[in-house]
Amino acid sequence: MIYEGQNLTVSLLDNGFAELVFDAKGSVNKFDRQTISDLDEATQAIAANSDVKGVVVRSAKPAFIVGADITEFTDMFAQPEEEVLAWVAKTSKVFDRFEDLPVPTVAAVNGFALGGGCEMALACDLRVVDTTASIGLPEVKLGLMPGFGGTVRLPRLIGSDNALEWMTTGKDRKGQQALNEGAVDAVVAPEKLTEAALSMVADAAAGKIDWQARRASKKAPLKLNSNEAMMSFSTAQAFVAAKAGKHYPAPHMMVETVKNASSLDRDGALALENQGFVKLAKTDAAKAQIGIFMADQLVKGKGKKLAKSATKAVKMNAVLGAGIMGGGIAYQSAVKGLPVVMKDINQPALDLGLSEAAKILNKGMQLGKVTPEKMAKTLNAITPSLEYSAIKDVDLVIEAVVENPKVKSIVLKETEQHVDDDTILCSNTSTISINQLAQSLEKPERFCGMHFFNPVHRMPLVEIIRGEKTSDDTIAAVVATTLQMGKTPIVVNDCPGFLVNRVLFPYFAGFSKLVLDGADFVAVDKVMEKQFGWPMGPAYLLDVVGMDTADHAASVMADGIPERMAKVENDPVTLLFKEERLGQKNAKGFYNFSKDKRGKPKKDAAPEAYELIKPHQAEASEFSSEEIIARLMIPMANEAIRCLEEGIVASAAEADMALIYGLGFPPFRGGIFRYIETMGLANFVELADKYAHLGPIYQITDGVRQMAAEGKSYFA
Repeated sequence: MIYEGQNLTVSLLDNGFAELVFDAKGSVNKFDRQTISDLDEATQAIAANSDVKGVVVRSAKPAFIVGADITEFTDMFAQPEEEVLAWVAKTSKVFDRFEDLPVPTVAAVNGFALGGGCEMALACDLRVVDTTASIGLPEVKLGLMPGFGGTVRLPRLIGSDNALEWMTTGKDRKGQQALNEGAVDAVVAPEKLTEAALSMVADAAAGKIDWQARRASKKAPLKLNSNEAMMSFSTAQAFVAAKAGKHYPAPHMMVETVKNASSLDRDGALALENQGFVKLAKTDAAKAQIGIFMADQLVKGKGKKLAKSATKAVKMNAVLGAGIMGGGIAYQSAVKGLPVVMKDINQPALDLGLSEAAKILNKGMQLGKVTPEKMAKTLNAITPSLEYSAIKDVDLVIEAVVENPKVKSIVLKETEQHVDDDTILCSNTSTISINQLAQSLEKPERFCGMHFFNPVHRMPLVEIIRGEKTSDDTIAAVVATTLQMGKTPIVVNDCPGFLVNRVLFPYFAGFSKLVLDGADFVAVDKVMEKQFGWPMGPAYLLDVVGMDTADHAASVMADGIPERMAKVENDPVTLLFKEERLGQKNAKGFYNFSKDKRGKPKKDAAPEAYELIKPHQAEASEFSSEEIIARLMIPMANEAIRCLEEGIVASAAEADMALIYGLGFPPFRGGIFRYIETMGLANFVELADKYAHLGPIYQITDGVRQMAAEGKSYFA
C-alpha cells in the first residue's frame, strides 16, 4: 500500500502500476475537504515512489465521483471574497499536482463523473469509460462554473465550442457521445473497465501512446487564430444570451473566462477560472440555485422516506373524470408503467381523455423521444370505461371531476361503494377543502388530496393534502404512488387553496388592485416577466388559467379566508368573466389569441379588456418596476409566511420547491422564502410596512417582524 486515506487508497500492483481507488464511507464518492486532502497526500506519495510506472484512477462504488459536496462548501462561500479565492486556488492546485505526476495517468470511469468527478478525469492523461458512464460539468445548474480546472482542460481537449456547450447547458454525456466529441479515449463494457484502463496505462508507459503530448496540449494556450476565436466566442455569447438571459450570470462568466484564457497557459487560465468562480459564488443567483438544490434534496429525501414506510402497494390506479386533466393524469400513470382505468359518465369525455394522452405521445414521437412501441404500450395501459365495475380492483382512485364541492362529494361517496375497503381515494382539487369533502365518506382516513398541475405531463409537482382524519398510511402510499408516476410530492395540511393556490391568489389580488389603481396590465406583465423573471406575467397567467376558473377559485378563497381574501370590488378578472372573456380557452381575455401568417400562436393586448376595465379604473398612471414588483410579491410572500407559521407546509425549503415546481417561480430567485431572505428580513418588513395601508394582504405577521428584529433565518 502506497497510501491509505479516509476516502481513497493507492496500492502498487505486481506489474508496477498503481491503482488510486476512491472509496468514501458513504454511498457515493464526492469531493469534500477530506477527499481533496487525501488526493493531495496520495499524489505526493505516488510522486515520491520511484517504482510507480503509471496510475489508474477508479472507483470502488457504482459511480466514479458524483461531484463536489456543495453542502460542505456553502459555508465557505459565505466567507470574504479573498478567503474564498485562496481556498479555490489552493484546491485547484491539488488537481494540477496530480496532472503533473511524472508517469502516465488513466481514469477508469463508471457511472457518474460529474463536476469535480469530471475534472478529476480531465486531470488524467487518458480516460476510458464504461457503458454506464455519464460525464459532465453541471455547475451552471448551481449558478457556478467549474472550479477545479474544468474551464481550462475541457476546451483544450475537445475545443472551445464543444466545451462551452457542455458547460453552459450543464448536460452530461453518455460514453459514446463523449468519445465522439473527444472527451474520452475508449468505451468498454463494465466488466472490462479496469482491464482496459490497465492496458491503456501500460501502452502509455511503453511509449505506444504519446501521453506527454496530450498533457502538454492541456497546459498550453488554445489553438485558435484570431478569426476562429472571434467566431467561436461571439457565437457562444449569442447562444448564452438567448438561452440564459440576463438573470443567470454563470454561463456568461464561463464564456468570458474561456475567451480571456484562450491565449494563456494552464496557470494563467486557472487564475482566471479561480477569479470567475469566486465572483459567481458570491452572487444572489448562486445562493438561490444552491438553495434550490439543497431544498430539492430535502424534498426528495422526505418523499423517499415516506414511500419506504408505505404498507400498501399501489399496482393499479383509476381516474374519475376524463377530459384534458383526467387524460393527462391517466397518461402520466400509464407512461410510468402503472396501469390505469379512466372512468367517465359519457363517451365523448372518455374520447377526449384518450386523445389527450395520444396527443402527448404523438408530440413525443415527432421529437424522437417516443417510439411506436412505447406509444402502444402506454395507450394499452389505459382502460376507458363508463362503468363503476371497471374500478372494483384498483388500489388508488384519483377523482378529477368538475371543481364543485357538491359534485365531487357525490362522486366520491358513490366511488367508495364500488371499491375495496382498503382502496385509497384522492381528490384532484385545486381549492376545495379536503376536510369538507371527507364528510361524505365512510372511511375518511383513506382519503386525501392529490393536486396535479396543468399540463400534468410537464409540471413536476403534486400537492398531497392531508385532511384532519387522513391516516399516515394513506399519505405514505400516495407519496409512493406520486413518485412512481414520476412526480415530486410535497405534503401539506388542509386549508383553503392548500399551499400553492393560497399564496397565488393574494398575488392575483395585488395585480387586480394595481390595475384598478391605473396600471396597464401589459406593462405589469412586462415587468414581472422581464424584470422579476416569471415565465408569464399575471394577466397572461390568468388567461392561461381561465377567467372562469380564476373567478371561481377566488370565491372559494374569499369564503375560506374572508379577513384577507375578500373579493376585490370590480375585479378585472370578474369583469372579464362576466363578459365571457375566459382567456386562452375561448381566445379572448386580457389578450386576444390568434395565429400569425406562419400559423404560430400569438397574443395581442385586447382593446375590449381595456374598455371593460376603464370605467372602474383610476386615472392611468405609470408605476416603477420596483413598485409593481412590491405590490404583487408582498402579498404572495406574506401568505407564504402565514402558511409556514400555521404549519400548512413543514419548511421554507418545501414551500420554495412547491412554488418553483408548481408555479414556475424564477429559479434564479430560489423560491419565495429565498427571495425574502435575499432581500433581508428587516428590509422586507420595511418594504411591506410601506404598503400596509393597501390592505390586509400587505400587512405582515408578528412572527416575521420578530424574526427580523432578532436577525433570524427561515433556513437556520
